[in-house]
Amino acid sequence: MAAPSDPRDDAPPRRASGERLAYALMLISPAMFATNMLVARATVEIFPPVALSFWRWTATLALMALVLRRSLWTSRTVARAEWRQLLVLGAIGMGICGAFVYIGAQTTTATNLGLIYAAAPVLIILLGRILFGERLTIVQGIGVAMSLAGVLVVILKGSPAALLGLRFTVGDLWTVAAATGWGFYTVLLKHWPTQLGFNLRFAWIIVGGLAAMLPFTIAEGILVGTPALTPATLAWIAILATVASTGAFQTYGLVQRILGPARAGLILYVIPLYTAALAYAFLGERLALHHVLGAALVLPGIFLATRRPAGA
Repeated sequence: MAAPSDPRDDAPPRRASGERLAYALMLISPAMFATNMLVARATVEIFPPVALSFWRWTATLALMALVLRRSLWTSRTVARAEWRQLLVLGAIGMGICGAFVYIGAQTTTATNLGLIYAAAPVLIILLGRILFGERLTIVQGIGVAMSLAGVLVVILKGSPAALLGLRFTVGDLWTVAAATGWGFYTVLLKHWPTQLGFNLRFAWIIVGGLAAMLPFTIAEGILVGTPALTPATLAWIAILATVASTGAFQTYGLVQRILGPARAGLILYVIPLYTAALAYAFLGERLALHHVLGAALVLPGIFLATRRPAGA
């Protein structure tokens, strides 16, 4: 009779299988994040920007409600106690970080959106230092300076004369505001205490964001018009909700759990590269020298700025 198998015998293959899945997702997840920038540009003519953000997050909340079901309802008392924080986080995370990108997409390229937004992790480090006194090493400081310089190169299109003449693409400035908003959102999310679990808190933040965006969505509908209810507009919302929202964040979270934050963070570094490649393939955008120079500063800068200090 064969000896009983030890359950631990299965552990290495399972672990290896999980890591293979995580590495496969690392190739897919950046494309999911980049989808947001592509849709932003592709829907300029058919979707007002605030409405696009509002309905994207409405659809995302509907998907989350299907999963969370009863726990979302039973957590309402805790959410009511934290409503001020949830409203502020929602206004920043879904309003500023969402709608501002779509406003920016009206006058700038998806490639620019991706490169500028790539500096968000650096802004998180910088705002953490300014607002909460978090430690910033010399190496991280160099990374912050490099990334911000890279963003400036992209905004100025490699021409210092644009700075002297204050000639900017308005969409780039909207995107800078959105990336800055993401920095504030992430830092506040970290430092504001909560009794809600991760997914429940995120769902209630979406509720806060929808409440904050509702009057602006109505005003936009009156002044600009509302999107037509067509298979195309519904498809774009479905793509944003399933791919850029649910899919991107869930795959990133899974990779982080399996491989750890350091290796999962590589996803953030390559999102702008995916964005540029996909924008070239699907939108016909071309890379310019200032994109290459900007990426050469932004991407190494993110790596240096997000490195953990020795012994941390």
